[in-house]
Amino acid sequence: MPKKLYFYNTLGKEKQEFTKLEKGGVRMYNCGPTVYNYAHIGNLRAYVFVDTLRRTLEWNDYKVEQVINVTDIGHLASNEDDGDDKMTRALKRENKPFTREAMREVADFYFGKFKEDLEALNIKTPEHFPFASDHIKEDIDLIQKLVEKGATYKISDGLYFDTSTFPDYGALGGIAQEDGEHSRIGLNTEKKSSRDFALWKFNEELGYEAPWGKGFPGWHIECSAMSEKYLGQPFDIHTGGIDHIPVHHNNEIAQSEKANDKPYALFWLHNAHLNIGEEKMAKSGENFITLRTLAEHGDSPLTYRYLLLTSHYRTPMNFSWEALKASGEARKKILETLSGIEDDGKVNQEYKNKFTDFINDDLGTPQALALIFEVLKSTIPDANKKATILEFDKVLGIKLDEKVLSEVLIEVPIAIKNLLTERELARSKKDFARADALRGEIEDLGYKVLDSESGAEVLKK
Repeated sequence: MPKKLYFYNTLGKEKQEFTKLEKGGVRMYNCGPTVYNYAHIGNLRAYVFVDTLRRTLEWNDYKVEQVINVTDIGHLASNEDDGDDKMTRALKRENKPFTREAMREVADFYFGKFKEDLEALNIKTPEHFPFASDHIKEDIDLIQKLVEKGATYKISDGLYFDTSTFPDYGALGGIAQEDGEHSRIGLNTEKKSSRDFALWKFNEELGYEAPWGKGFPGWHIECSAMSEKYLGQPFDIHTGGIDHIPVHHNNEIAQSEKANDKPYALFWLHNAHLNIGEEKMAKSGENFITLRTLAEHGDSPLTYRYLLLTSHYRTPMNFSWEALKASGEARKKILETLSGIEDDGKVNQEYKNKFTDFINDDLGTPQALALIFEVLKSTIPDANKKATILEFDKVLGIKLDEKVLSEVLIEVPIAIKNLLTERELARSKKDFARADALRGEIEDLGYKVLDSESGAEVLKK
């Protein structure tokens, strides 16, 4: 009999047994990146979380259809329907012309870097990676439904959703009442209520044509339109950071359920922030750390993934270089032990059941990691230890099948991999002077290049 699976559902404010909406796969929407800059490691915590969630669903024999949206228009600098669009800020920062073509060029560049980060963290690729700018028609169609239902009103800067037409506004997370402390009415006195939000912001310079005026869709409507297109409504699981609960996700629910007269998503899961000291990591200030920063320190992205799994996804986490180093040492110890064991063992069912109990209890990754060391200390045959731990890694995703050569882990930072790729390209063009220069750069960073008939490899010195 299959084991039960439990998640903390923000909508119900409790841990609930997971049940699907219908036969077939699990349909899951994950709020994705706004591609105006590199993702920092705090952003990436959300995607390690959703990858662990996906792997857990697959561990329980569910087929998953996953959407991670890409926001390349419409996301303002704050939740207050005021200020610059984040992509517009990127155009200013990078001295690009103020055109939609330049905006997409910036978006494509940073989306490419985001995908590199996901690959480095061993995060599975979703079935759909929709760009907001490719779904303007869907946005307009959804807004038109709201217009026809009398749920909108027009003011000088855009078309707004009237939250008074949706009595259940704020049910997610219990944000049901207007609160003076969180009121935004002062920022736009034309709004009927501080909770009302922009569906469409007017912009004559860069905007798209729409029945109510040239402009951009709001960030919230984009997620509703894309999730409906690819997953239908309702769908099974919606995720995001805890900062999305009060405004973004409540706005999604309000506009989607008002437009379509049916529930939006069954389960809502939210990950906590990654902090440095007392502050949430952000793209401004000194606490902006990317995977490239980790590579410069000689730390593997998989070490960072291991570190994230040591804390529960709903627990705020403090990043430190000391904690990252400890995670690297722990992963190294596992790899060194497993690399000396033959690959002819069988999975131990008792330990597999324990692992399933942990991971099915709202993604209990700290307990699951601890179980690895319990297995290593156990009296079961070594080959079975290896088979069992590699079975766990189908969910954990920290590549415990990597090999150790001369007691030096083959953990190559992405910056070194990029240099190696560039060197291989130079060699293919017979630009041997450039290839030699790149070899020097790699060696200066503490790695040795080994050329062979099958290609080049690097080892940490």
